[in-house]
Amino acid sequence: MGARRIVPGPGREGRNSVGAVPPTPSAPARPRLLAALLLCLLALLTGCTTGTGGDGAADGTTTGSPTTATAPPATAATPSWAEGMATVPETRLPAEALRTLVLIDRGGPYPYARDGVVFGNFERLLPREPRGYYHEYTVPTPGSRDRGARRIVTGRDREFYYTDDHYKSFRAVLR
Repeated sequence: MGARRIVPGPGREGRNSVGAVPPTPSAPARPRLLAALLLCLLALLTGCTTGTGGDGAADGTTTGSPTTATAPPATAATPSWAEGMATVPETRLPAEALRTLVLIDRGGPYPYARDGVVFGNFERLLPREPRGYYHEYTVPTPGSRDRGARRIVTGRDREFYYTDDHYKSFRAVLR
């Protein structure tokens, strides 16, 4: 009996004379690669869901509405425009929000036609300023068919606010 030979033909590319696909040298490495990818994903997910303990939220942000007396006191790291508000360090924002901040810093281009429009602050959760002071930008929401509920609102003096509930609450972004 001789060695099997590769028989080319319509629909038979890469198959041997009995029609089976010959094993590739990398086939045994695939389960290990898949296992490594799953471990990396698990490590990422575990890191994203660990709590902080104390009064902070699991994502490391402070809790409380921006207008309540339970907001954290300002510290040396908290700018005056964020006093009395819930805050979030820039590094704790979702990846999509970080990409939006990069676009804002670059001046665009923005993926949504409404990015950069004047934000009216009709909810009055941000400090009162004249119309035109604030502008809003979309933070894409994975799985959403529209712009979703997440936004970054910027102030003329380089203030940044994040909302993930379509303006029901805001956190001052500490950059």
